[in-house]
Amino acid sequence: MSQYLMAIDQGTTSSRAIVFTRNGVIKAVCQQEFRQIFPADGWVEHDANEIWQSVLQVCRQVLQQAQLKAADIAAIGITNQRETTVIWDKKTGEPIHNAIVWQDRRTADFCQGLKNQGLEADVNAKTGLLIDPYFSGTKIRWILDNVPGARARAEKGELAFGTIDTFLLWKLTAGREHKTDVTNASRTLLMNLHTLKWDESLLQMLDVPAALLPQIVPSSCNFGKTEADLLGGEILIGGMAGDQQAALIGQACFKPGMAKSTYGTGCFLMVNTGDKPLLSQNRLLTTVAYQVGDTVHYAVEGSIFVAGAAVQWLRDGLKLIHNARETETMAQQVGVDNPVYLVPAFTGLGAPYWDPHARGAIFGLTRDTGIADIVTAGVQAVCYQTRDLLGAMAADNAHFSNLRVDGGMVVNNWLVQFLADICQLPIDRPAITETTALGAAYLAGIAAGVYKNFDEVAHLWEKERHFDVKMPRTKADGLYSGWQQAVERVRSGH
Repeated sequence: MSQYLMAIDQGTTSSRAIVFTRNGVIKAVCQQEFRQIFPADGWVEHDANEIWQSVLQVCRQVLQQAQLKAADIAAIGITNQRETTVIWDKKTGEPIHNAIVWQDRRTADFCQGLKNQGLEADVNAKTGLLIDPYFSGTKIRWILDNVPGARARAEKGELAFGTIDTFLLWKLTAGREHKTDVTNASRTLLMNLHTLKWDESLLQMLDVPAALLPQIVPSSCNFGKTEADLLGGEILIGGMAGDQQAALIGQACFKPGMAKSTYGTGCFLMVNTGDKPLLSQNRLLTTVAYQVGDTVHYAVEGSIFVAGAAVQWLRDGLKLIHNARETETMAQQVGVDNPVYLVPAFTGLGAPYWDPHARGAIFGLTRDTGIADIVTAGVQAVCYQTRDLLGAMAADNAHFSNLRVDGGMVVNNWLVQFLADICQLPIDRPAITETTALGAAYLAGIAAGVYKNFDEVAHLWEKERHFDVKMPRTKADGLYSGWQQAVERVRSGH
């Protein structure tokens, strides 16, 4: 039996395909960036066809690079940017509008209207989420109300909705499969966390016709097979999970109390809370971590909208650096006692503030401030925001003793050490930092019989480096209070 697994990691700025061996070792990886479309302030879109073409190309390239054929791949796992919303024509597979990206804030006023009606407590109890433009439900409604004829067509059953996982599955199976997994469904504002089904009253509240929706299935199962001519043969699609849940799996956080934090475009901290949903009292999200067979695990999650995107902005927007690697050298020069604070609220603030109208700012500038200070402040902001999330989780009684980190930013040793210090928490960095793709591969591997269960997968996790806390708590608290003051000054009500 084939022992190779392919993961499609469809992210916010690029699509990647990675081939892993059974032991979780990378054999080949291919990546392709695609356009970011900004039609108005706070609006973010992608061309869904461009995403599909980028995915198809990287899948073909990675097989070529690994010198493998379709028959050599036991299964494909898909992991994706979550909440990004696509609606397409069921006959042609053509999207009726650009994909509306998770970062998009165009439905902020509509969300505020729902909150003003006092609906948030009920929505939170059912979905584990808050009423926020971040989630797919209000984006679906916007497309139906703003694309001529869309609502009537949706009600007739001519259109299909999906987050990116579902759209890719539809394309890979030539329209045979219209499914999503529980982790992605739990981010739509439409799924009941307790029944794991679409909720009639939520559909009514958001005016979403049930005919649009995919079938909800476990994260590891038979999702269907790829159309043979796409990749040179049929391949089982055996795993699917939203990117943060996939990273939790890739980090082998299978026991309650195990936590991971991923530093990509945004930053997402997630702790496994076991087989019962723990509803947050501190504006964090409760979400499905994964489902394999009948076993469902839940997680509490804090989301920061801007992490790596701040470094991207320093590079492409302000042109202060040529590449992200320079941030480490600059931070070493500046050191931890940086009086500059950069609050990267470019599209509002995520957890635990949930302030869509806040905007970014830099504080503490003097005549002595140079490029290195501003760049270091961008790196430090990621760590301060992580502490915001940890504080909210501790207040919710979500307990953990250390943190596993991953994502593109954690190759920066200075950042990870500052993170351990500011959060006063030991941190482990895994040998394979491609944990999101790895989690999708593991789910596919379980469906294909490459692994028996998660116990087998847990033994494959390896630590590359451990970071102990080196900073006294009083100093960490002092630096953090400067951050809290800066955040207060960008909040929209202040």
